[in-house]
This record gives sequence, structure tokens and C-alpha cells, in this order.
Amino acid sequence: MISQGTLKTLYTLRDAGFEAYMVGGGVRDLLAGITPKDFDVATSAHPEQVKKLFRSCRLVGRRFVICHVRFGEEILEVTTFRGPITDLHERDETGRILADNDYGTLEEDAFRRDFTINALYYDIRDYSIVDYCGGVEDLKTGTLRLIGDPELRFREDPVRMLRAVRIVNKMRFRLDPASAAPIRRLAPLLGEIPPARLFDEVLKILLTREAVDNLYGLRVYGLFKQLFPQTDALLEDPAQLAFVNRALANSAQRIEKDLPISPAFLYAALLWPPVEKRAHELVQAEGHPFHIALSQASEEVIARAISRVAIPKRFSMPMREIWGLQSRFDQRHPGRARRLMSHPRFRAAYDFLLLRAQAGTDPMLTELATWWTEAQKGVELPRHHATVESGDETGEGAPDDSDGTPGAGGDAAPPARRRRRRRRGGRRGGGGASAEAAPAG
Repeated sequence: MISQGTLKTLYTLRDAGFEAYMVGGGVRDLLAGITPKDFDVATSAHPEQVKKLFRSCRLVGRRFVICHVRFGEEILEVTTFRGPITDLHERDETGRILADNDYGTLEEDAFRRDFTINALYYDIRDYSIVDYCGGVEDLKTGTLRLIGDPELRFREDPVRMLRAVRIVNKMRFRLDPASAAPIRRLAPLLGEIPPARLFDEVLKILLTREAVDNLYGLRVYGLFKQLFPQTDALLEDPAQLAFVNRALANSAQRIEKDLPISPAFLYAALLWPPVEKRAHELVQAEGHPFHIALSQASEEVIARAISRVAIPKRFSMPMREIWGLQSRFDQRHPGRARRLMSHPRFRAAYDFLLLRAQAGTDPMLTELATWWTEAQKGVELPRHHATVESGDETGEGAPDDSDGTPGAGGDAAPPARRRRRRRRGGRRGGGGASAEAAPAG
């Protein structure tokens, strides 16, 4: 169950005279009977020495340099044993470590890990598990426990609070009470973490099979409020909470079926409650048409959100399109419906509409979602506005942007009667009849 890239890395480092162990989540998951998503390696080799051994190695990181070693599509994270924390480490005013490129021994590295079950090392020399912190026992009892003083460890890296929620739900463990105690009080420390780093952490915790449980845990400990304060303020509304939970459950089902998932759709769902609320406020206060209010609300909400959690433009642009198309679903004219269904974001926006309808935020959405579901099946749909005046068989006297072709948007107005083209050479046979109609002889 260990990847070939991991084994090759371990044996290459060992044959070069360095200590090398598989460490962290890979070891934890294997011992728990879970297939690991990735593997990490800890070694006595310094980053420059690792880089000399692997042509595909790339050095990344500022606070602590990490080696990324690529084998095809697999990227292994190789780190040098870290030394103990001392008063000489550079910290900010909250206690977060800013620079950490001090190297140490295997035992010192073990006590620098976050949780006991993540401080387990697999030794390829004798196929043993090296455990300095009691991680094997905590695996047996189903306990997630921080190594060292919880408050100090959370202050060193506040992201550990997010990891605690994620690992507890993934492993179906319980969080050690002493480790859980300071989380709610220290939750505001997430504000000190760079927004770009929090973007990745949000994906790890909410694009998973346990996303709904993770959201609940984040809210219990006051962590979600630090990530998405605009949304958190609205989740007391059962309908809004149901919408976000359904979006997370939908993504979890796709992960379970090994289907592709989009961060843009996840973030669109997480930020929709404040976008919708702000759009309605703009309609009432300034009299904007809803589609204009929706566009302005989108800009405002995203601008506030990225101050906490970065959202790259490759995701924020599709988010805006998904939101913007929600107002166009009200336009159920056949021609407009066909054009909307050809939009590149139609499917994502339609799925978004279904989620809104299922959450029960607006009773009218159920009928709207049903109409668009039927429209995609190619059935004839009733018009919502008359387009043909009585006695006007050509439909020329009524507005109609239909192209006249059959499609999923419903029946189209009958086309205007086409005039017959006259054959060259004028009429023959007299009597004003055309050649086709002239009597023989």
C-alpha cells in the first residue's frame, strides 16, 4: 500500500548514508486501515543534499524549507528533522513562529509534530514503527491529542485548530478534552494566517467526505466565523444552513463516486447567503434591478471574503458567473432558455439552482427548478407570456426572440409565411397563373 515513489525516496536516501522514515498521515492511515492520500518522508539530509539526490526535487517554503520530489503525478514532501523550539525562534506578537529552519534529531523532530498519531515513523531498515509520543496507544483508544502544551502549540501554528477538526472527523476519533479546551478562545488567531494558506486549508476540510461534520465542528469551536464571518452570521437561519449543508453533502457524494469537484462551486455555495442578502438589500434600498444588484453584491462580498481567505481569480470568476445566471433562470421564454442552456456555466448554475430549491429558501424555486429540469429533456413547455396576438398567424405583431427552431425551451411561434420566388422569364400561359399551375396544352 506504500507508493513506489515513497519507497524509492526512502531507499535512495538510505543508500546515500542518511536516515529516512515515512512519517505522519501516511503511517497513521495505514495503521488505521485507511488508504493514504499521500505520503511524507522525514530525513537527516538537509534540503540541498536532498536536491542533489533527486533531479525532480524543488525547494519550497519560507518558514521551513520543504523538498517536493516528483515521481510522475505523485509529489512527495520530504522534510529535514526539525530541532526543538527555543526562545531564539522568531515569533510574532501572538506567539506564531515565523522562522523555523533549525535542524535536529529524529527524537527532536517527533516532539515537534502536532498530534501524537502524526508523530509515528516507519523505518524501512527493520520494518518497525518508531513512536516517541504515545501515538500507537492513542490510535488504539481513538484519541486525538496534541503533543505538549495545547495553548502553546496552537499559538505556534493556529492552523492546527483546523487540522484537529478535520482529523477527528476523518478518523472518527474524539478530541482530547485538554487539547480542545483553548480552541474557542484562540480561534481569532486564524486572522494572523496568510489568506493564501487558509484557501488550501479550507479545501482540505470542506472538500472531503466528512465536510458536513467538519462544518459543524468549525462552528462549534468558533473557527468558521474566523474564515467566513459574512456567512456565519446567516447560518442561524435553518434554510441557509440547509443550503450550505446540501452543497457540502453534494460535493462529498461526488468525492465518494470519484467524480470531479470544483473549488469554485464550493466557494460559490459558502458565500451565496451573504450575496443573496446583500442583493435584496440593494433592490429595496436603491431600486436596482435584481441582476444588477446581484452583480454589485457579488463584488462586495468577494472583496470582504478575500481579506480572510484568498480566492484565486480562476475560481472567483466562475463563482460570479454561477451567481449571475441565477437571475436569468426567471427568463423562461423559449428562445432565451435555449441560449441560456448553451452557456458554458449553465450546468453548474443549474445544479446551484437545484440546491437552492432543495434547501427551501424560497418556495417559488421548486417550480422554477422543475421547469428547467423539464426544459433540458426537450419537452414542450408552456409559455409564460403570450407571443402571438389573436388573428396574427405569423406572429410578426408580437415580440419574440425565439429563433423558430425546436428545442428544450418549449414551443416556438409559427414562422412567417415565405413568399414564393418567381421563375425567371416572367409568367407564361396567361391568366396570371404560374408555370407550375398552368394547364397542360
